[in-house]
Amino acid sequence: MSIRKKLLLSNFGMVLIPLVLFFLCIMLLYGLFMRDISTITGYYGADGATREGIAVVRDKFEQRNELFAGIRFMVRYNPEMLTDGAFLNDMDATLGDTKAGIVITKNGAPAFVSAYVKDLDIGKLESFDAERDKSEPHHGDVPHLRNGDRQYSFERLDFTFSDGKGGSVYFLTDMSPLASFVPKMMPTVAGVLLLILCLTNGALTIIVSRSFIKPLYALKGAAEQIKEGNLDHGLTLGRKDEFGEVGAAFEEMRVRLKQSIGLQLQYEENRKELLSNISHDLKTPITAIKGCVEGLLDGIADTPEKRNSYLRMIGRKAEDMDREIDELFLFSKLDLKRVPFHFERLELASYLRDHEEELRLQPRSADVQISYERDSGRNVYVQADREKLHRVIQNIVDNSIKYMDKETKRIDIVLSESPGEAVVRISDNGAGIDPEALPHIFDRFYRADPSRNGSSGGSGLGLAIVKQIVEEHGGRVWAESAPGAGTSILFTLPITSSAEKGGVRE
Repeated sequence: MSIRKKLLLSNFGMVLIPLVLFFLCIMLLYGLFMRDISTITGYYGADGATREGIAVVRDKFEQRNELFAGIRFMVRYNPEMLTDGAFLNDMDATLGDTKAGIVITKNGAPAFVSAYVKDLDIGKLESFDAERDKSEPHHGDVPHLRNGDRQYSFERLDFTFSDGKGGSVYFLTDMSPLASFVPKMMPTVAGVLLLILCLTNGALTIIVSRSFIKPLYALKGAAEQIKEGNLDHGLTLGRKDEFGEVGAAFEEMRVRLKQSIGLQLQYEENRKELLSNISHDLKTPITAIKGCVEGLLDGIADTPEKRNSYLRMIGRKAEDMDREIDELFLFSKLDLKRVPFHFERLELASYLRDHEEELRLQPRSADVQISYERDSGRNVYVQADREKLHRVIQNIVDNSIKYMDKETKRIDIVLSESPGEAVVRISDNGAGIDPEALPHIFDRFYRADPSRNGSSGGSGLGLAIVKQIVEEHGGRVWAESAPGAGTSILFTLPITSSAEKGGVRE
């Protein structure tokens, strides 16, 4: 759930939850009020249980309303009955049981006052009513008059006696028990509402703030671990909101930073290894050249044949140094992506056939049987750099020749096709490669011979250059070998349609 939704639900809950809890508390207070209504039922003369007391109060109010309704009927249709003393006394006795009474006036003078309200100041009642009539309309509200420790609700009804004189009847009900109970209840209700608001808002605030603070502390702890250099401390928030997205991005940053530092350390290790390997590989021919020069200077080569032999040795070692420096320079430029590739549409079968003939004419492969075949007669077109592809094949063949250990040396070049790719296999019948060393032969400066014997090992960059060039062509390269059974180097090139043209890629 997003933070925005959480905040909306929290704000909604701060309104809804207090209302629900307040309603439940009001229901509870109402139950307590019903229990305390026994004071009112006792006021009406009931001494039973709470439920029975409530029934008594309800009956008393219904009886009072029926009596008041009867008086209203008489006022409208037979006002002379309100002058009958016997009738009024009987009715007044019943009204007294309901804690109610009436006051009848004729021409402003009291004509009848119920015994229950005999202590009421009639003048005060009339003046209160007169003042109320002068005020703004009351829209049906029931006025209340306080007389001593009692509070009455009253209603006035005007009529005309049969002799033409004006009269009024006041209906009064003693509301003292309820009036005393409500003021006591209101502080409780207000306190309950305030308590509910405080508890609800406090609880929701704590819950929501914890959902924000906890992931922030986790992020802070992870950042401090990175600051201290500990990149192995993972961060897993397990959330699906914005904090979860930030945590996932932070974790991805940590992983990438760890990989970057690991790669930087690997590059540093490779740099050290590069310096060590270059020093070793260049020192061997330089030592041989120095030995030949000293032999010439000291007069050891005292015949023309010896001098020519020494000079040829110097030439070969200088050529080896030049080749190793050339490979190192090419590898460095490939590694930095600074070698331009001139791609052109190339018919691979004809290109390999021409290269086979060129290999046969090279002095280093003079005693090697080289063959070429393809599994189909149709033309295979690829986008390739002729010079770079020549370097790939030459490096593979040179590497195979170095490890030939059979009396009859043989190299086979085979062109085949797979869906969307041309596959070139260059196989030899040499010593083969151990399974432990096979996954590493394309690594820079790797040699299966740990002694780095210059007579057979080379610079250790040949196959690494092959891998980089093939991958720049969009292909793949791998090796298949077994000790004593020879080695096969395979690489692929994407097959192109006849409509595609070449170009230059820096």
